Amino acid sequence: MSLLLTAFVIFLIAGVPIAFVIGASGIVYFFTTDSLPLTIVVNRIIEQSQSFAFLAVPFFIFAGNLMNESGITDRLLSLSRLITRKMYGGTAQISVVMSTMMGGVSGSATADAAMETRILGPEMMKIGYSKGYICSVNCISALITATIPPSLGLIIFGFIGEVSIGRLFAAGIIPGILMMTFLMAAVTITSRIKKYDPPRKEMPSVTFKEILLNLKETIWALLFPILLIVGIRMGIFTPSESGAFAVVYAIIVGKFIYKELTWQKFLRALKTSFKDNGAIMLIIAFSGPFSYAITWVELPITLSNFIFGISDNPQILALIMLAFLFVSGMFVDSNVNFLLLTPIFLPMVTSVGMDPVHFGVLMATIVTLGVMTPPIGSALYTVCGILDCPPEQYTKESLPFLAAVLLELAILVFLPDLVLWIPNMIFGVQ
Repeated sequence: MSLLLTAFVIFLIAGVPIAFVIGASGIVYFFTTDSLPLTIVVNRIIEQSQSFAFLAVPFFIFAGNLMNESGITDRLLSLSRLITRKMYGGTAQISVVMSTMMGGVSGSATADAAMETRILGPEMMKIGYSKGYICSVNCISALITATIPPSLGLIIFGFIGEVSIGRLFAAGIIPGILMMTFLMAAVTITSRIKKYDPPRKEMPSVTFKEILLNLKETIWALLFPILLIVGIRMGIFTPSESGAFAVVYAIIVGKFIYKELTWQKFLRALKTSFKDNGAIMLIIAFSGPFSYAITWVELPITLSNFIFGISDNPQILALIMLAFLFVSGMFVDSNVNFLLLTPIFLPMVTSVGMDPVHFGVLMATIVTLGVMTPPIGSALYTVCGILDCPPEQYTKESLPFLAAVLLELAILVFLPDLVLWIPNMIFGVQ
């Protein structure tokens, strides 16, 4: 066990790309033990890429890129501006509301954070927001996409843990809306303290008629996550097939309804999707030998005995695991955490009576939060790079938003019905 973890840490510190960190660590273990044949390495790499259920991931990535190219993002931005125009810190509030609506479009927190920083960042700088505040609010609000369907994290968790993806999609809705509420409250409080972007008196109040007119343009984007859940529930398509439905839906909306999806934009979305999928699938393939080695050295049993030695209370156990995942997320890619830690933690929470869907939503949130925290958060450095913001400024300004997220998670731990109410209503109680 020590050799496996030592190799992992050494490669990680050396700055080796995370896919090769995982693959090389697993291979090193197989080369240094006589109890396992090397053929397992090849078999496990191939087996990781042979799952029909995992087809949902590349399809949803392609669908998200298509929707970003088809004008849906611009229409969601318009609706967000309308809803928040009389709020304190209105431009920052746009980011939170837009992330909630973009969850059904992109499914990727890093992509959402980068997009909103590029769109809103220059405008926020002009009206007096600091770079650290801009980067932190745009980055951490993108965490909402971790639960609003179709979340890639929930798909990976469902695939690895053999948990219903339909139930996970439905379970993410209330936590996503609740996180939006907490983050909007944090924006209001911090904007008042810093005197950022007060509502202008000359701006008219938002009317119901204006919202209805705007909804006519954005309804196709807002309907998407609902259609996904209904389609899975009615048996029209499986979770894997829902990814293909998402691609077709994005093409129809972009080409025939909004009429903005050109052949050039289609090819650009396809090219971006090849890059995104290549990175994710490489991690997934190389995680095979590493996961096998982890199981062989009985790391899940060792960790389970350690955690159960602290407490057997389901809520306390969940908080301990979330703390572990939060720290792990600071150093390891979110997809890697899903692939490696789901098989370890899921049996532990189910053994004490915790619903796997409940834990899946909590895990998707806290693991994705890792890409927004130092020292190696990918979303953090992406948004800071866009505005040339020092990471130290980002870290300082992000604390109120981080506190809001952690408070929301603590509430969800102790009130599981907030997570399970919609899936139980749609799919029935398990």
